[in-house]
Amino acid sequence: MRLFFDDRQRAHAPTQELHNGGFTTYAEMPARVDAILAALGPVETPADRGEAAILAVHSPAYVTFLKDAARLWREAGRTGDAIPYAFPIRARRPLDLTRIDALIGAHSFDATTPITPDSWAASYGSAQSALAATQAVLAGDRAAFALCRPPGHHAGADYCGGYCHLNTAAIAAQAARDAGVARVAILDIDYHHGNGTQDIFYDRGDVFYASVHADPRTDYPFFWGHADETGDGDGRGATLNLPLPHGTTIDAFRTAQTTALDAIAAFDPGLLVVSFGADTWAGDPISHFALTTPDYAVLARDIAARGWPTAIVMEGGYAVDALGHNVDSFLRGF
Repeated sequence: MRLFFDDRQRAHAPTQELHNGGFTTYAEMPARVDAILAALGPVETPADRGEAAILAVHSPAYVTFLKDAARLWREAGRTGDAIPYAFPIRARRPLDLTRIDALIGAHSFDATTPITPDSWAASYGSAQSALAATQAVLAGDRAAFALCRPPGHHAGADYCGGYCHLNTAAIAAQAARDAGVARVAILDIDYHHGNGTQDIFYDRGDVFYASVHADPRTDYPFFWGHADETGDGDGRGATLNLPLPHGTTIDAFRTAQTTALDAIAAFDPGLLVVSFGADTWAGDPISHFALTTPDYAVLARDIAARGWPTAIVMEGGYAVDALGHNVDSFLRGF
């Protein structure tokens, strides 16, 4: 399996995040990359395919914001990383905003996703890794892996959140559609629901989104990922959410994943994108499932057995010491 990673992805390194009412060390740290690379070995640097595939998913205004936010923050006399504090939760509408405090609130849904001078380059590199893996599969590879960091599935078309700035799974799926694949499915098996991915495709019938995740009644992102969210308009029935309780072990997770795979099979995709998060591991510091390292190989074998061409993009996983082993287990199982 070909593996892709752009070294610019290391550069994004916020110092802290707002978590549970206080500032704490940023969990999505560059050391995650080192742990994964140490387990996987050599990776390929992706070709630079430009911004067109990014703009096929994200709005031009949002992309411009990501490029400019750190500079505007400093021009406003601020130190440290740019973090929002005001959000337009009602009457959200297009406005001609120029102050960074307004811009960052309009393009964020939480305060846990700081923007640094290197966030755009790192996110851009992450998107290029996802595009490279997708292109490899479109060119005939059975599967390919993109080491995406920062992760992506919480980012919407015009907002960031949950450590995510560009939605790599959505960019990969849309690139496949634009390359002529009639139906694309996304299987999200990160601990947290991929609200951004769901949001991007919620009213579309050409991309099926299935997610196995922690119950949003108890876990982030809270406002999305409930079982009754099934799509809208042309996308009605093309979203499947399978929330699970704290303490979930392999048997229950595997059962839910099988339900998701069966639904994807009925959709009959030409390509599968897997949003893989290793934060379902029993020792993850911000999650509450109980999967073990060997369990990831089991889940991967179940996915691989379906036979779909598959692009795998990395999402979460914050137990750095175990992260490389968990990713390696999944890829070897696949």
